[in-house]
Amino acid sequence: MVNKEKSGRLFWMLFKSTFVLSAFTFGGGYVIVPLMQKKFVEELKWIEADEMLDLVALGQSAPGAIAVNTSILVGYRMAGLLGALVTVFGTVTPPLIIITLISYFYMNFRENPIVDALMIGMQAGVAAVIVNVVIGMVSGVVKQRDIINTVLLIAAFIASYFFDVHVVLIIFLAGLIGFINLSYRAKMGVGK
Repeated sequence: MVNKEKSGRLFWMLFKSTFVLSAFTFGGGYVIVPLMQKKFVEELKWIEADEMLDLVALGQSAPGAIAVNTSILVGYRMAGLLGALVTVFGTVTPPLIIITLISYFYMNFRENPIVDALMIGMQAGVAAVIVNVVIGMVSGVVKQRDIINTVLLIAAFIASYFFDVHVVLIIFLAGLIGFINLSYRAKMGVGK
């Protein structure tokens, strides 16, 4: 049984971590993902890198915002349903506050050249962070040296980028191939 003091600290840490990440991350879910990995994998060491990659993949494939979905999965992994509620509250509160304030002052911001220049500059930073996420995810798959996952990664990119195959179909087929691959490996007794 988890003592109340420890569980209280865990819930506070979950809330504080997701709140701070969400409050100071601009550019959407793909920007927050590497920061979540740094916080929960590298700093707090609550989750293994491979498991975090799996949580991000699940968060991406579920309907909704990837940052919210991934935070729900991290919270659930760490503290069950209550942990998921705490992390989702921590993740959605800062944008709710920020959007409310921005909408209140929108008319003053709309024509300001400084704000316009700031937004353009932020786009370049967001693009760099997204490239960093892609490189990190791809290198994680390649480091596993699993030929099926590597071929699946390349095939998914080609299908999406060059042939405009719908992402839902790609996710479904990749999940099905991954399930078949894992089932075969388990049946044959091949290690991960």
